[in-house]
Amino acid sequence: MHGYRADRAFDGERPLPGGALVLVDGATIRGVQPAAAPAPEGCTVTDLPGATLLPGLVDTHVHLCADGGPHALDQLPDLAAERLEGIVTRALAGQLRAGVTTVRDLGDRDWVVADRPRRAAGAPTVVASGPPLTAPRGHCWAMGGEVSGVPGLRRAVRERAERGADVVKVMVSGGLLTPGTDVTACQFSPEEVRAVVDEAHRAGLPVTAHAHALPAVEAALAAGADGIEHCSCLTGAGARVPGDLPARLAAAGTAVCPTLGRLPGIEPPAHVLARMAASGTSYEDHLVTAAALHRGGVALLAGTDAGVGPTKPHGGVALAVGELVATCGVPAAEALAGATGRAADAVGLGSRTGRLRAGRDADLLAVDGDPLTDPACLQRPRLVVLRGREVLRG
Repeated sequence: MHGYRADRAFDGERPLPGGALVLVDGATIRGVQPAAAPAPEGCTVTDLPGATLLPGLVDTHVHLCADGGPHALDQLPDLAAERLEGIVTRALAGQLRAGVTTVRDLGDRDWVVADRPRRAAGAPTVVASGPPLTAPRGHCWAMGGEVSGVPGLRRAVRERAERGADVVKVMVSGGLLTPGTDVTACQFSPEEVRAVVDEAHRAGLPVTAHAHALPAVEAALAAGADGIEHCSCLTGAGARVPGDLPARLAAAGTAVCPTLGRLPGIEPPAHVLARMAASGTSYEDHLVTAAALHRGGVALLAGTDAGVGPTKPHGGVALAVGELVATCGVPAAEALAGATGRAADAVGLGSRTGRLRAGRDADLLAVDGDPLTDPACLQRPRLVVLRGREVLRG
């Protein structure tokens, strides 16, 4: 047994007064005691003075097949399987170096991610959707999930269940990164979206919906989707959050991930900026929308859309937490929960990781400083433990 002791700790939901001594046996947390408690006999202890101990971070929205380059998604059809495998491996390594021990992949290319081990040694735990469902030549069509019509969508959902997907991702609206798609309009009818949710729930799978357009957000909510990605609420006249929408999202328990977190000082590629301008939207507008959702009572997740471009590196959850706090007005403890305990719940692993609890995976992160007063310290990992194994120290 080994212990990790810090004078400050966040357990995935709230701070622990007086810090914590987390006891690890193999790959599992065996106990969480006050930092001042003596360690059990024979237990070696790593002391972490000046650090905060918390669960390993969870990024609820990543694209492991995307390399973070200016054409990360555009290039997918031309990449050989070996090149894709390399991109995925490097993406997972980048996440782990940043203290991210669990990722939910929502943009697979031809099952490259979903067909890999989900808990490979030395890599974050992966929750996988397989290729997202999209309309013919719709947003992210290059990932291999083009489908149309209620019968076709039901078959596609069953295929994902049969191939072991953990979640169904459906592109209800167009996206900024796919030319020819409309971010202000739906790609599927309300009946089609309901068919996806119905078939997925019948198979025991949750559904999360990519939705930039306000009608797409409404369609996903009405269909009973378990989560909404982006939730930009775009219309032909800009973003608009109806006054009762946040309350309806909160009442339904819909997990909303606004995909914040961008690398400062870097602009999106010119072709992406051009599509944003044509759509009458900007990243700053999206931050305003996310803040309005928070004020209306929606508990936001800290997923990032990692890998889709130069502003979205793998391992950027700390940036998303910082924006939730500094720009959207989310209290630091709530934002941290959106990257740990609540995030683990959203990806279906709340009983396994995301909290400092006995019986959970020993996924731990120690950072220099106090993220409750300085979220930027999440960008300075001092120790990363993945399922009981130290993978970074220093």
